[in-house]
Amino acid sequence: MHTNEARSTKHEAPVLITIPRFVECAIQRRVNRFVVEVRHGGESKLAHINNTGRLLELLVKGREAACLPWDGTAGFRKASYRRTSFRLFAVREEKGWALIDTQLQMRAFEKAVEARRVGWLKGYRLVRRNPRLGDGVLDYLLRKEEEPAELFLETKSAVLREGEFAMYPDCPTMRGQRHVRALTEHAMRGGKGAICFVGALPGITAFMPSVTGDPVVTTLIKKSWSAGVDLRAIAMHFDGNGILLDNANLPVLFP
Repeated sequence: MHTNEARSTKHEAPVLITIPRFVECAIQRRVNRFVVEVRHGGESKLAHINNTGRLLELLVKGREAACLPWDGTAGFRKASYRRTSFRLFAVREEKGWALIDTQLQMRAFEKAVEARRVGWLKGYRLVRRNPRLGDGVLDYLLRKEEEPAELFLETKSAVLREGEFAMYPDCPTMRGQRHVRALTEHAMRGGKGAICFVGALPGITAFMPSVTGDPVVTTLIKKSWSAGVDLRAIAMHFDGNGILLDNANLPVLFP
């Protein structure tokens, strides 16, 4: 099986996660929310995908994709998706690789926080994954060192591109609406909450909510900011060797 071995990089951005080996494929079609058909070695294979966005601009037939074999590479092991041969984690676009794997995005975010590279989280540490807030479950609970202050934080994958803007979402999302509402209500009760949009695309300069993707989410995000929810964004991308942190405090703009 042909693999693409790790390549050296001159990029000065810090490497958050190294991916030593991946398989190059070509997108054929999206079978369902969690499976994409790819072409590798002259044969059609099935690849697992965990990003439930539509990704219409990325999952284009013939587009080059990067997949992980189910051999423990990057810490993933084959489980419920036994009929798939690979895990699709990145897709080639005009400026480089778009990192679409939401779990890898979260791992990279955690590495950045642990390495104290996220200045707006200075003094905080991750204390729990998947904390409950109201009737829902968010991504993280963080606690301020030497203080009782707690921060509920949700990350959102922003891999829809409009020029140099990373955008979220690319389709209507009831789950996203629920998370933003929960954080807004928490902030209105005096609690601390934040949303971090992960712009996992190369060459982006800012984040902006996508009105066309889900106008309700855009309205809710604006309301959350007015209620005191901290809106942040970070920029990262896969460079063929690993996941690099480009900007830990990417500007957040409103349309």
